[in-house]
Amino acid sequence: MERKTDNQFHHALKFREDLCIGCSHCMNICPTEAIRVSHGKAQLHANRCVDCGECYRVCPVGAIIVEQDDFENIYKYNTRVALIPSVFSGQFPDSVSSGEILSAVHELGFTHVIEVEEGVEFLNDRFNEYIRENQAKKPLISPFCPAVVRLIQVKFPTLAGNIILLKAPVDVTALHTRKELTDQGIASEDIGIFYVTPCAAKIVAVKSPVGEEKSVIDGVINMNYLYNKIFKILRQKKEKSEVTGFSHLSGKSICWSLTHGESGHMTQGRSLAIDEINNVIEFLEKVENEEIDGIDFLELRACDESCAGGILCPGNRFMTVDKLRKRAVKSGDSKGNTPESKTGKISMNDSFLLENIPLGPVLPRSIIKLDDNMSEAMIKMKRIYELNRVLPQVDCGICGSPTCKALSEDVVQNQASIKQCIFVQKILEQNDKMDMQESIQIMKSIWSDNKLDQNSLKDEINEIN
Repeated sequence: MERKTDNQFHHALKFREDLCIGCSHCMNICPTEAIRVSHGKAQLHANRCVDCGECYRVCPVGAIIVEQDDFENIYKYNTRVALIPSVFSGQFPDSVSSGEILSAVHELGFTHVIEVEEGVEFLNDRFNEYIRENQAKKPLISPFCPAVVRLIQVKFPTLAGNIILLKAPVDVTALHTRKELTDQGIASEDIGIFYVTPCAAKIVAVKSPVGEEKSVIDGVINMNYLYNKIFKILRQKKEKSEVTGFSHLSGKSICWSLTHGESGHMTQGRSLAIDEINNVIEFLEKVENEEIDGIDFLELRACDESCAGGILCPGNRFMTVDKLRKRAVKSGDSKGNTPESKTGKISMNDSFLLENIPLGPVLPRSIIKLDDNMSEAMIKMKRIYELNRVLPQVDCGICGSPTCKALSEDVVQNQASIKQCIFVQKILEQNDKMDMQESIQIMKSIWSDNKLDQNSLKDEINEIN
């Protein structure tokens, strides 16, 4: 279930109440405390969620799904473009060539297949220019990972102005592709551009982009879904295809979506690369508190091993990284550098792209709006502090909130009761302010009757004893 809030984000992650068993795995893993448990079911607080997908990884019953476009949507267009990230080729066994993958994608109905990273060389130069021209805002933060952009909006709003206001490689390549096809005489409405995504956050970046009104991409395809369709085609083939595969990308471009892919090619000042969302949060807390200085550029990725570790990648992330790095070496020298003749199809001086790659401002979003009235908000903030101070600070989650602080916030927002804390209940019972039946009813309201079925539990306990 999704708890509605004003001005909420679009989300690709959806909770299936019919499958949810209220195990609280998702609530405990969520890095932004966006999940609660009520009546035995997980509930999403929409404005807190950044679609990082950590909940999706840990759900034991598949109750969290990724909402995606119907694949049949591609047939609405006469010219069908598949934008495929380089990590996609890394999902397949070594025995499957990029030519075979390319051939299979065409068989599925796409008229054009283009790797997302074609825009990297063009964008790399723009990034270095941007960093050089905006030294006062450092550390400048890459906009590549949409989960990180949202994380900054809701959890580190003071750093929203540090995000580089340039589009990601997928948008640059999509812009260039649509322009190239329209220049060939194809009507724009006949062109459908579909991005094959390794994660939920990139679906959201297309459906509800930050810094622009509408994405140039027409639809999104789940990478795991496309992988399975292609693998089925390859299994049924008796002979291997000899179609030329993806070969013109530079080593830099191939590895751009991996950890250190961006930071290793920023020539202006000192750059760092940090992956996995909890590591990112820990580092940004230090940046926000001014404990870290002297960094010009930050490459921040929500997934471990960056896009190779996306929740929709069917392959092992470490094997994917290894395959891409080997491909990069084959494309250039031992460091993956490539001669100018193999840096891609996009001109470094493309005036159309230069005009269209800037983003609008990335605005902060409130993770918890206490009150429209500032004085009331301050009173509520003080109340949260007072409640949190008297709670036990064990963060057990039995109250249906992930932490004692989260429960304090929920209580002040009239979304929970302080009596939901099991420790508070026991204190009240000791002082004859609450009887056991009331305590049981509160627990049932959080965890459902099933988990507190006295008859079945009594039989099990008697058997153990």
